[in-house]
Amino acid sequence: MVETIRRKDWKTIATIVTFLALLGTAYALREQIGDTLRNLREVNLWFILLIVPLAATNHYCQGKVYQGVFRILGDRFRTKPMFRLSLEMNFVNNIFPSAGVSGFSYLGLRLRKEGIKAGKTTLVQIMRFALLFISFQLLLGVGLFLLALAGDVNSFVMLVAGSLATLLFVGTVLAVYIISSKARINGFFTTLTLAVNRIIHVIRPRHPETIKINSVKTVFTELHDNYRLLRENVNLLRWPLVYATAANISEVFAIWSVFLAFGQVVNPGAIILAYAVANFAGIISVLPGGIGIYEALMTGVFAAAGVPVGLSLPVVLTFRIISMGLQIPPGYFFYQRNLQAKHPQET
Repeated sequence: MVETIRRKDWKTIATIVTFLALLGTAYALREQIGDTLRNLREVNLWFILLIVPLAATNHYCQGKVYQGVFRILGDRFRTKPMFRLSLEMNFVNNIFPSAGVSGFSYLGLRLRKEGIKAGKTTLVQIMRFALLFISFQLLLGVGLFLLALAGDVNSFVMLVAGSLATLLFVGTVLAVYIISSKARINGFFTTLTLAVNRIIHVIRPRHPETIKINSVKTVFTELHDNYRLLRENVNLLRWPLVYATAANISEVFAIWSVFLAFGQVVNPGAIILAYAVANFAGIISVLPGGIGIYEALMTGVFAAAGVPVGLSLPVVLTFRIISMGLQIPPGYFFYQRNLQAKHPQET
């Protein structure tokens, strides 16, 4: 009974915190929202409406990535629940300022009632990022080729593309190197947990071990075991990679459709490069949805690729506001519905 009451209290707290986070995000974007509403009076709304099916395609493909990786690990989910999960994850990662950490935590909590352990959900989320990063690199190659055809490749563009590709490659290799060994994964995350606990201890001096090291070791031992299973079936990752690539392409086309709405045809290579840079920075940003960083970087890369700031800035702002406006409300709805759902231990 006490456990049930506590759980209900946490649900109420989570609902309040989420609502406050939504208000905070809306307040932070107030100027962008105003600019977007003014821009909509001057653009072709038919091209703007293309964002709707493209956003749906993106979440369908993201859901198929989750579905494909879970299937390799022995868990079968239907496509529709994974589509809803993608919307929920998008909401969590855009609203809560945690540099992507919120998504890892939420996925574990979200699927715990399905009997999925934290080690498995962590690996699935890592693989989702890895597949998206790999497809980023494939798209970067295409983008540079398209820019080269138009003569828009300069030394700065090459530096940006090369630096991003190197970071993505090194990050992917490093993650695989760590999780491929039980000794390395335990050593790395034990050290990381100790460091985080020391930082938390400054704020909470009466709690020297806020994050239990033994619990962390259990989770990442599960992560390593699931990685071994995934490595034995690596050939089955081809379809999740295809869907990850399709998800990125749908976003690129959504940005392109906004340029068309403004009456401008822009080299797709510039969009691919700007999209890759902005999304990478947005993932590691501690700000909700990478607000400010995403827009600034995307506009800067467009400028380096020869797209005037006077055109790219309103396009980026319009894309961001409309995209978030379309995706956050349904994500919030499914998030809240899951939060209020009765878990097996409550019934």
